Amino acid sequence: MSNNQAKLFQNIPLSVLDLAPINEGSDAGQSYKNSAELAQHVEKWGFNRYWLAEHHNMPGIASSATSVVIGHIAGATERIRVGSGGVMLPNHASLVIAEQFGTLESLYPGRIDLGLGRAPGSDQATAYALRRTLNTTPEDFPQQVEELQAYFDEKSPARVRAYPGTGLNIPIWLLGSSGFSARLSAQKGLPFSFASHFSPDYTLPALQIYRDNFQPSQALDQPYAMLGVNIVAADTDEKAQWLATSQQQQFLSITRGQPARLQPPIDNIDDVWAPHEKAAVEKTLNSPASIIGSPETVKQKLEAFIEQTEADELIINSQIFHQENRLRSYEIISELMK
Repeated sequence: MSNNQAKLFQNIPLSVLDLAPINEGSDAGQSYKNSAELAQHVEKWGFNRYWLAEHHNMPGIASSATSVVIGHIAGATERIRVGSGGVMLPNHASLVIAEQFGTLESLYPGRIDLGLGRAPGSDQATAYALRRTLNTTPEDFPQQVEELQAYFDEKSPARVRAYPGTGLNIPIWLLGSSGFSARLSAQKGLPFSFASHFSPDYTLPALQIYRDNFQPSQALDQPYAMLGVNIVAADTDEKAQWLATSQQQQFLSITRGQPARLQPPIDNIDDVWAPHEKAAVEKTLNSPASIIGSPETVKQKLEAFIEQTEADELIINSQIFHQENRLRSYEIISELMK
């Protein structure tokens, strides 16, 4: 690796993607305490932002009321940016999101990010329970984003305004796992976050679409791409592989259509999955965007990933069961980037 590439690796901003995991044998209250503790530590270690993801009807994820948890994390920290990775806009009225994030930005000025996704973050039955209708589809997403931006624009001629919200400068990001949001982000001149951690095959094509079609805007002069990465780091490769069995079990439960709470690590993952299930899980987790290992292993694989993608920022998801191991994983990552 050249000196320029090494410098890029050392200076690239690092962020955290938190699904607020609910561990087997625990509850949401403990999950929120763990998330606040993690946020306080990564702030101290120099991480750039801390995002929470909206999911519904998932017994192992406590961030369904995303804006509420964002307020909890922002209140427990002092400097780190806090936001949504993301809010699934089709589930909500744009006005409600403008008011919620206007409130957050008013409480924590200059620290709030609004990341938007177009997937429901749930199954069809749950989407219906959220919306009471399925007339709104992901294809309506561009119009919803336009509406949301108008609510923050104090010069908008609309009769309905967002209070608080109007006139506030809240960075809007578009999130995606395919080319749709990549193209829309480029057209609108917005920063783009791609879910490489669960859609690795589409990472490079989506980045090319975004960068090739980017149009400068008031928000952004040039393209800015943040990529999701799964990382389980420990002091040895062997311990990291053991810790990563919790993440593997989580993906397995989703593959089976039986989402569950985050499970403790196990000694032999082959005891719990069939060969076809193993292949399905490894299709996602055996990729450059999923890294498991010791500090040296993580460093080598992260360098390769950054060199391949030319990412502007990384947002790291670490589904680790024990809180002390989760904290240690992020600490190892922060030490590598100095």
